[in-house]
Parts: sequence; structure tokens; C-alpha cells
Amino acid sequence: MQDPKRTTITAALPYTNGPVHIGHLAGVYVPADIYARYLRLNGQDVAFVCGSDEHGVPITLKAKAEGITPQAVVDKYHEIIKKSFKEFGITFDNYSRTTAKVHHETASEFFRDLYENDKFIEETSAQLYDEEANQFLADRFVVGTCPKCGFEESYGDQCENCGTSHNAQDLINPKSVITGNKPSLKETKHWYLPLNEYESWLNEWIVKGHKNDWKSNVLGQVKSWVDDGLKPRAVTRDLDWGIPVPVKGAEGKVLYVWFDAPIGYISSTKEWAEKTGKDWEPYWKDKDTRLIHFIGKDNIVFHCIIFPAMLKAQGSYILPENVPANEFLNLEGNKISTSKNWAVWLHEYLEEFPNMQDVLRYVLTANAPETKDNDFTWKDFQARNNNELVAIFGNFINRVVVLTNKYYEGVIPAPAAFSELDKKTLDLLAEYPAIISGSINRYRFREALSELMNLARLGNKYLADEEPWKKIKTDPERVKTIMFVALQIAAGLAVLCEPFLPFTSKKLKGILNFDEPDNLDWNSVSSESVLIPASHQINKAELLFAKIEDADIQKQIEKLEVSKKSQEKVILEPQKETIEFDDFTKLDIRIGTILEAEKIPKTKKLLKLKVDVGIDTRTIVSGIAESFDPSKIIGQKVSVLVNLAPRKLRGVESQGMILMSDTTEGKLSFIEPDADSVANGEKVS
Repeated sequence: MQDPKRTTITAALPYTNGPVHIGHLAGVYVPADIYARYLRLNGQDVAFVCGSDEHGVPITLKAKAEGITPQAVVDKYHEIIKKSFKEFGITFDNYSRTTAKVHHETASEFFRDLYENDKFIEETSAQLYDEEANQFLADRFVVGTCPKCGFEESYGDQCENCGTSHNAQDLINPKSVITGNKPSLKETKHWYLPLNEYESWLNEWIVKGHKNDWKSNVLGQVKSWVDDGLKPRAVTRDLDWGIPVPVKGAEGKVLYVWFDAPIGYISSTKEWAEKTGKDWEPYWKDKDTRLIHFIGKDNIVFHCIIFPAMLKAQGSYILPENVPANEFLNLEGNKISTSKNWAVWLHEYLEEFPNMQDVLRYVLTANAPETKDNDFTWKDFQARNNNELVAIFGNFINRVVVLTNKYYEGVIPAPAAFSELDKKTLDLLAEYPAIISGSINRYRFREALSELMNLARLGNKYLADEEPWKKIKTDPERVKTIMFVALQIAAGLAVLCEPFLPFTSKKLKGILNFDEPDNLDWNSVSSESVLIPASHQINKAELLFAKIEDADIQKQIEKLEVSKKSQEKVILEPQKETIEFDDFTKLDIRIGTILEAEKIPKTKKLLKLKVDVGIDTRTIVSGIAESFDPSKIIGQKVSVLVNLAPRKLRGVESQGMILMSDTTEGKLSFIEPDADSVANGEKVS
């Protein structure tokens, strides 16, 4: 959309079973805030909304674990998250929550609209049920083996290993998270959104219609789902925590969290409109409104298939113009894990690095996982601060301000005639708003930040080439022009850095003594011939960025090591349900030797093994690739469950199971005989 009247920006609702960490920031909230700030600087009408996602199974699991109510859980983390966002400078126009009255009313009304217009399918079907707990098992109450990759701890709705979404009944060997028991099937009634009816439309709208302007990772995931064939998806769940399904015959059921949560964008907009005296509807229903969803890649299906289908079914809402989903950010080479405390938490960062919000914003943007998973390391954090923010941006500003105060007592000098270099430098300065805009408008924030730093580099090079500290003795009139030009670059940086480094922008404007009513906007940098005039009084120099010492970084690395070691404590799972002796005698476990081993392409964990088990040589697929180098386990003695029914994993038929145990480091260890003389084929009993 070339000239929208307004832009609605949504950022994925953070889940309130824990605080926000750097993965969330890099994937969603920093790019969304950059975009919102940029549009506002360009004078555009923006509604930037978000809120806490407070329903769903993980909340109830957290409450059970802590012995408190689900409401107490969400109240605690909602306040932590909301405060952290504010202190970090994320400029939401409204930050709401899905337990708010306005949200319950909005979600209920949305459901009723679809229900009354026959947009749902009502079905009674068999669902997983825990007899001991006396309750149906929603997706996150079930774990089992992923039918796609063989990962044995997949959730009922999504595999964290391969990212595949599925239904709980698709799992192999499912078990209840509550009791550890194998669930039974019990009939229950639910309402389904028939996604299959929107398959053709989704293909035309996204796969074909946005093939030239949406990210390839988004298009690829949507195309994969559509090509596989869409199926009706339940929009209700058997739970006691959530928004009650607002129709008769739905007692004990709530709206599925992924039906409820995206409606939170709409309810947050309503809440904002009520506070500000605006009309919320144009921000969601006017064809001249641009709607942009900022999300992580794990939310692509919900924002590009399910939510658009919901909006299409309702009929009066606009659809997103773009969904610039990012990939994942890892930490020190490992996947961020909230359960293992392997994360850099925003609220802790703000306490341990006071007044350094922009350093983290800078590093997360410079290393943003825009096209592939990236890694955050504390050493890189330190290097980018010291070698880029301090040495390039901060150094330029400091030299300009110090010299202006030294030579002219802080009063900007009037320039004499401009040299060709002066003109070229000012012309380049005027080009930067368009250059940076070009990257931001394509959601390439890392590229945009790089161009901003190139402007600071331009200023440094200009000073280095002109050497005003030498010419002040021989040609003081020339120095006046040099300093005037350098100050124009400084003023341009103060404006253009605001979306990326808002705290730095405010501080720099204070140093340059910009009056708020006279603040320059984005386009002024290219349209105004003078950004900061002669005779203007600036203030004394202040360091924009402080050098980060090795000791500060070592402290953070040691903190992560403590988290890693705390996970090394052996946490034993409770005993499984009692079995009869006859059940045990059915297991045929034999000693074997690995003869061949190779990785299965396009998988992280699977190895294809040839194993001599005495009675024959067979193929076994085992999820041990992250713990073992295939070339180093040839000849390894193993224990094999040989009478396990064969099953295919990634197209390879596996004829048994290798017995393993977990080490304290989370790696796997073979269960093997303690004597080399034990022959292949001998039974374990």
C-alpha cells in the first residue's frame, strides 16, 4: 500500500508464564518498535498494540508447579513484562492483557459472530483423556514421539525439535504430563474452523499474491501447510482456565488460546481507542489501513493461516499487508531455554546494565535473526559496544562537541565558502534518510542500522580528512566551515538514530540543545539545507556510550555457567505405572554392535545405524546425532530392544530401539555390557 491513511502494528503477545528474554526482543519487539518509531517520525498515524497472552495450558501447569492460582501467575508476569517493556523503550500505544474484560467481551463477540453465521463445524469426537486426573488433555498436557522427526518429547500441538505442528492424537506413545499415564480416548464436543474451505483463497492471497514482497521463510511455511492440505482446526478446548465458550451446551469449555490470543490485538486497540477518544474500527476495518504483524517463526501458521481465516470468516476486517517473521536467536551456541534458565532476561539486564538499553537494542538489531537463526554471545555484545558504538558513533559526536566548545565556547560558527568535499559530504548526509527508509520499508532493520552507522563513519572520515585540530592554527576560518558541516552530520544522526537508539537520540538532542517544539522530523534531514544553525548554543560534551570492561562480561558468562550447572543436578522422573512380570518378559533385549552409522539428511537428531544383534543385522533409526559423531561409534556395544514393532522415520524403516540413558549434561549415554566378551545376540534379563 503506497499511501495508507494509518498503520496498525501488532507485536506477538508475550506468554505470561515467565519474563521476556533477548530471543523475544530480537525476534519481535525491537524490530516492531523500530518500525513504529520510524513511521511516527514520518508523521504517520500509527496504532502499535500488544498485550499479555494469559490463557492456555502452560499457565495452568505453572500454577500447579508453584501451588498458586493461574490468575496469580499471570498477574505476576504481566507486571514484570509490562514494566520491562516500558523501561526498555518499547513504545506501545497500548499494552493490554487477555484477562481484561474488554478482551473477554471482544473474543466472545467474535466467536458468536462466526457461530451465528455458521462458520464453524460442530463435531463430537474422541479426545485424549487422563482417567486418573479425570480431565481431557489439551495439547500441552500431552507429550510423545513426533510422527515427523521421532523426537520423543514433542508437545501435543507442536514439535520443538523440527517445528512441525500436529494434533495430540498424531503423537506416537503419548503420555499425560499430569500423571505420566497413557491417555485413553473419550468423546467430547468441540467447534472447528474449517480451514480446508479457505485453502484455495489462502493459496491465492499469500503464496501467489505475496510471493514478491513477503519473506521466503513465511511463504515457505505457508506453502508447505497449504500443499499438505488444510484440515478443520478446533477453536475450543476442555479446560477450566480461559474464556468460556459463549454458547449453550459448551459448559466446561473455553476458547482455544490460539483463537483467543490474536483477537487480543483487536481488544488492545479498542482499549487504546477508549483511552484516547479515538474510533478503533478504522484501524481494523478500513481498506486504507495497513496492518503489519511482527512475530517469530513459531507463530507463522497462526498469523498467516488461522488468524487470516478467522478474519475472512468474520468478513468485516482487513488482512495483514505483511508478516515479517524472524527466525530464532540462540544464546552462546545453545537454544534459549526458559525451563533451563538458559536466557538473558530483560528485567535482569535492565538492573545489571543501567542506562544501557540502547546497547542491547543495537546488538540485537545488528545481529537480528532476519533470514536465519543467529547467536548472541556476551563477547560479541562487548565488542559491538566498544568497537562500534563507542569507537565510531560516540567518538564522532564527542570530537565534534568537544571541539565546538573548545574553539567557540559551544556556539556554532558561521561557515565560509564550502569546498567540494563539504558539498559532497552534505549531499551524502541528505541521501541517508532515503537510504535507511528503503531498508526499513523492506523490513531489513539490520541493513538499516548498518547504514546509520555508515553515516557516523562518514562523519569520522570527514574530520580525519580535514583535521580541524591542525588547521585551527593556520586557517581558523576554514575550521569554522569544517565544524559547521560536522555539526550538521551530528544533528542528522540525532534524528535518524531515534528508531534504533531512542535513549541515545534523546541524549544527543540534549547535548545539541534541540528544543522539543523545533525537533526535526525524518524528512527534514534531506529537505532542510541547515539542520542546526550558526549562532546556536550547544551544551557540554557527555559520553553517549561507556566502554564495557572484561569483568562485566565475565560476570554474565559465569552467571550462565551457574544456570548450566544447576541443570546438571539429576532430577529423577517418578516411577511409571506398575506392570506385571508377564509384561516385562515380552521385552527381548539383546547385545549388539554398531557396524555402520550415518546422519539422516535434513534432520538434527537422527542417525541411521546398521547393528549386528546376533540373530541378524538390522537397520535402526536413533535420535542420538547431537550426542555422538557417527564415525566414532562404529564398533560400539549397545543394548537393543529387538522385538519392537518396525516403524518408518523420515522414510527409513527402523527395526528396533537402542537403549540409552541421559547424562547430567543432557547428552545421551549407551547402555552397554561391562565385559567385552559378551557376544552379540546375548539376552539382557
